[in-house]
Amino acid sequence: MSSFVDLLKRRKTHFVLWRPGRTDPTPSLCFVALDPKSSDLKDRLYRYKDFAANPEFPDLWEISAKELELEDGHVIHYWYIVHNTEPYETDQFDKILYCTDPTATCVNRKEYPPQEGGIAKSSSIVLYKDGELVPCDPDGGAVHWDESDKPSDNLPTNNKLIIYEMPTRWSKIVYVRGEEVGKGTFRDAIAFCDVDEREKGLPDIINDRAHLVELGVNALELLPPEDHDDPLAWGYGTGNFFAPDYELGQHRSKCTPGVDLARLVEACHKAGFRFFTDVVMAFSRNNSYHNINFRDFYLEYDPNCSRDSFGGDLFAYDKFVDGYNPTTGKVEHFSPAREYMKVHIAHWMEHFRIDGIRLDSINNIDNYDFLQEFKEYTREIWRKRGGKDDRFLVVGEELMVPLEVVTQRRLDGLWNERFKHHLRKAILGRQIDGCESFEDTVKMMVDCRLMGFEDAAQAVIYITSHDVGGAGNERIYNYLVNNKVQDIEGRVKLAFVCLLTSVGIPLILAGDEFAEQHDKDCSRETPKSIRNKQTDPVHYERLHDEWRRRVFQYVSRLCHFRRKSESLTNNETTFLHCDYEEGKRVIVWQRGPSVVAPEDAPVIVVANFSNYATPQGSEYQIVNWPENPPGTKWIEITQERDVVPEQVSREAIYPWEAKVYTWVKC
Repeated sequence: MSSFVDLLKRRKTHFVLWRPGRTDPTPSLCFVALDPKSSDLKDRLYRYKDFAANPEFPDLWEISAKELELEDGHVIHYWYIVHNTEPYETDQFDKILYCTDPTATCVNRKEYPPQEGGIAKSSSIVLYKDGELVPCDPDGGAVHWDESDKPSDNLPTNNKLIIYEMPTRWSKIVYVRGEEVGKGTFRDAIAFCDVDEREKGLPDIINDRAHLVELGVNALELLPPEDHDDPLAWGYGTGNFFAPDYELGQHRSKCTPGVDLARLVEACHKAGFRFFTDVVMAFSRNNSYHNINFRDFYLEYDPNCSRDSFGGDLFAYDKFVDGYNPTTGKVEHFSPAREYMKVHIAHWMEHFRIDGIRLDSINNIDNYDFLQEFKEYTREIWRKRGGKDDRFLVVGEELMVPLEVVTQRRLDGLWNERFKHHLRKAILGRQIDGCESFEDTVKMMVDCRLMGFEDAAQAVIYITSHDVGGAGNERIYNYLVNNKVQDIEGRVKLAFVCLLTSVGIPLILAGDEFAEQHDKDCSRETPKSIRNKQTDPVHYERLHDEWRRRVFQYVSRLCHFRRKSESLTNNETTFLHCDYEEGKRVIVWQRGPSVVAPEDAPVIVVANFSNYATPQGSEYQIVNWPENPPGTKWIEITQERDVVPEQVSREAIYPWEAKVYTWVKC
């Protein structure tokens, strides 16, 4: 299928440099063509060619690939030679530099420019094949999709999602200078959803089964997979927005990020998973436009600016120019930074077939108009590809949870950080600050509409997120230990019942499904702590611990149940019972329609947030329990058992435990 974006269409036949607002001096192309089948890299012939301005668009520079007389099947490593525009070092202004193509679809961080002046120390890479320029890896490998271009209708709708959030590097453990760090790759991640993709170095517990399939999630979200220059960090500092991360493509002696990432997405789709990507759009680090065209894309550093650049360059989303618009191919009035982000995400949707987007730190994007423009643009691309609206999602992350983002329809949804804090207080038996009671704490946790959301698909809810630094944000295991809880297994199970029966889109941080612990100290906001929270990998071999295996199986039962329960996909929630007598904190809620039809199987949760246990030989009665229709029976999900008819609504309860009931046909 041809691209829907003008700049991406042009890139198939031309080397292109879009440089809004700058028509002088003329940029040049430096390139070397390599035969991927040959290992002889001696006597490389670097060639040079001046760009020509497009006659219709003077800010669009092009060189036809055909006029370079390239050999078919050769991999082209190239740089753009430009005059520096970076404003900070005045003595370097207008200096001639070799830059990475700001729209490069792959980079080689071990390939240096032939002369001094390269600012990124990485070449752009493309394959010349059958007269076209094709995105490829350093070895010439290109992405080939076997199935139809149209997004599958068999993938889960937004209200049925259970997302697994994984920093790719956490998937495998290596030792760097004696320190245990995460150094997983895209290829390592494939084994988590395809049992036939076994990788050396992964724990047997992963290689013996498709971990995510067994767990029961149906979406994988990677932390930013776009290329950046820190080989051990999570990726929140993108340098090359169109390229998959170079380090995440390393595999033994090869580097194949594009092919490996596409294989991962393909493996997800075959397993019935959606694939989400995490995108950093507030700023960039070491992006080529920093030098090629700073003032039309970025804001100069201002210590009084409310936006945080995290050491990078903030995009200027309120800067507008007149000229060539790369999305439409017309002369228009537009924001270069906005269009750059839109073209890049179109590439990821078309080339890698992502079907969900998380926007990091939207408070530092600080432009609601652009958020809405971006969301609507991605949905337009999705529809043009043949996708259905309820199988694509754009959510934002902002720890203050600005609800106007969803109520004004700026984005489809938000990460609901407030859910995490409500849940963590609840499983300690405490009410959260700002709530009038413990009951309100639990009710707002269970039903996000009480917080101001309007629909389950607007709120991504989680027990822990990747940002595990600081008190209250730790992994759930560490949080419970720090709060002197003895029965870790029981409280983690209680937390997962709350997560997987609440209104919202559940997200599970990699490792939480078996109560993984963070081994490195990340309790303070120091450079070492920040590094620790990013480099501490998941120890999947801990699944061999008996109690952790029990936790995993418990969570797996809940995940598989949630995926098939219609009552957990809608917003309907009724609180049937609250009991605070004799030190009890027992709350019972029903998910599903309050007026139950025979074909509707409600979900009833009986949650005990206290030390109370029903005395031996006694029962605990719950009023308002719905009556199941003839030909059905009640079952309890977490223990996979039938409920004795005489004990329906009357089963004993135990400390810090939840039971999940529904009915099925006899």
